[in-house]
Amino acid sequence: MPQTIVFDLFGVIARTQSEAAQRRLEELAGVAGPAFWTAYWAGRPVYDAGQRSADYWAGVADRLGVRFDAATVDALIEVDLASWTEADERMVELVAELAGQGRSLGLLSNIIEDLVPVFEGRHGRWLSLFAARTYSCQIGVVKPDPRAYQICAEQLGVRPEDVLFFDDSEPNVVGARASGMTAEVFVSPDQVRERLGLAGDPRT
Repeated sequence: MPQTIVFDLFGVIARTQSEAAQRRLEELAGVAGPAFWTAYWAGRPVYDAGQRSADYWAGVADRLGVRFDAATVDALIEVDLASWTEADERMVELVAELAGQGRSLGLLSNIIEDLVPVFEGRHGRWLSLFAARTYSCQIGVVKPDPRAYQICAEQLGVRPEDVLFFDDSEPNVVGARASGMTAEVFVSPDQVRERLGLAGDPRT
């Protein structure tokens, strides 16, 4: 049974954006629907690798063919950061359970630099259970770049072959497998429990 378990953060332990947050971003940008989100996601890999927030939003504006004034950029940054700070309590409880069993836990997340202190400030208690937190903005590469998985394993002091990795993105799982990790597309806490041979969640 694997002793080193690495989780992606967003879409696995942390929740993805709510519809309300998405609508608020569209309102601030003055552009709604697919056009906004195509521009939003197109620049995200560079943003996750360490780009400044102001430069990212300037790029979004360029792709949309609009201009954001300084106040709008500040508001977009604030709403965007807040939209990525909620956690799934069932997964938080599972992380605590695994840590209590003596499992070595790691995080491997594509995350923007400004979000790290916000997220860690809110969730420092359970984040402290991870032996290593590998953030794309701090290592300069994003999943599924092979270097991301190698750096994560090195920070945990293990080989990629010793890691079981869960991510909600299939390309990231494929990248993890190519690096030597055992990896699965995350579906639910119950899936993780079953994979690790744990008893089911008593609340389900």
